[in-house]
Amino acid sequence: MSNSTQKKFKSNLKYVYADNDTLSIIFQNNENLLGVVGEFNNNLKELEKLTNISIYSRGNSILVKSTPKNNEIVKNAINFLHDRFIINGSIEKKDIISSINNFMIKEKINSEKNLEYIIKTPKKSVIPRSEKQKKYVRALKENEIIISSGPAGTGKTFLAVAVALTMLLDKKIERIILSRPAVEAGERLGFLPGDMREKVDPYLRPLYDSLYDLLDFEKIQKKIEVGDIEIAPLAFMRGRTLKNSFAILDEAQNATDTQIKMFLTRIGENSKIVINGDPSQIDLPNKSTSGLNRSKKLLGHLDEISVVDFDHMDVVRHPLVSKIVKAYSDQNND
Repeated sequence: MSNSTQKKFKSNLKYVYADNDTLSIIFQNNENLLGVVGEFNNNLKELEKLTNISIYSRGNSILVKSTPKNNEIVKNAINFLHDRFIINGSIEKKDIISSINNFMIKEKINSEKNLEYIIKTPKKSVIPRSEKQKKYVRALKENEIIISSGPAGTGKTFLAVAVALTMLLDKKIERIILSRPAVEAGERLGFLPGDMREKVDPYLRPLYDSLYDLLDFEKIQKKIEVGDIEIAPLAFMRGRTLKNSFAILDEAQNATDTQIKMFLTRIGENSKIVINGDPSQIDLPNKSTSGLNRSKKLLGHLDEISVVDFDHMDVVRHPLVSKIVKAYSDQNND
């Protein structure tokens, strides 16, 4: 941590409790206050929507008047956002969601113990936001093969890309390979304009988005040009051996048993392979041919392979996403 960051941390927030259940959170640094409340108070408005608690900004303070329990929720949230702004220089919507997450509050209290789980990339520090995500990050760092499954929004791809990128920048590996089955295209692939790369790029776009969120666009483009980062359809992986590489297969629920076996057996010296998928979103004509669940059953007992199963509790997008995922999951279990 830089000296300037340490100085900012020394500008601790002050909390003043009044007899009428009003809590004043006083900032010593106006720049930090502006960062926490956001432009036009947008961050506070988002926090209000998530908690259904009225929050006000006045002078160099944030005020909340509610029950003692609600006041404490807002206090912990503002404290969390204050630290996130100091570390990253900005606050994202997912930070606001995390600020009311009990797991994140407990992690903050034990922050020194959990430094090993922070993934530091050039644009931001990425932190696990649930116990399962924490287990997943540990597996990404320690195991050779990781198989994860669960609903959208649980951070499967983003965390894997973040770990891979840090390993590449630290020269622990020579190449990142990101792959997806272009199943959605099917017979329509031939009707899309352009060469093969242009045809499949739309199906690989989420992988690009994760990269651009962690490293500057120009630097990502350069690494793609020189081959340090390769983004390719699953079909292009046949016959290769991946050495000194970190390979991620995304949307693996749309890969057949044979395709997943092919991808896993590409592993070479000093390499990692990650298989990610959501069993509830199989687009294959015959859903029973999906190889994701079978790979977990066949390989989960091997010491070198870690299997992580996420659920709606691990969704880090808007809280409504978690409720939607749970509703569909409950219906499918009926």
